[in-house]
Order: sequence, then structure tokens, then C-alpha cells
Amino acid sequence: MNKYRLKGQQLAVVFIMGCLLFNYPLLFVFSHNTLVWGIPLLYLYIFITWALMITLMIIIIERHK
Repeated sequence: MNKYRLKGQQLAVVFIMGCLLFNYPLLFVFSHNTLVWGIPLLYLYIFITWALMITLMIIIIERHK
């Protein structure tokens, strides 16, 4: 399999995972008035998920160079 095709498929999976993680059902689960270290739980979830997705994309892109 072509390494560029594999990288494209892996990035597509990360994109679909991001669409699912930032969709209504999961955002509703974290939308409570709970504070974690003084940060609202929803904001913490969004930031950690966003950082995780960027990290996964960096790993995928850099690993295939």
C-alpha cells in the first residue's frame, strides 16, 4: 500500500473521530456545572480533545516522513 494513501486514511480516521467527539451527545455528557481545577468540565473536555487530535495528526504526519 502506498505510504501517502495510508497516511491519508489515518488522517481521515482522526477527522471522523473528531467529528464524533465534538458532536452533541458527548458534549451534552460534559455540559454540567462541574469545575475541575477551577475550569468548567465542558471547556476542559474540549481543550483536551482538541490537543489530543492535534497530537495524533502530528504523530501520523511525522511518522511517515
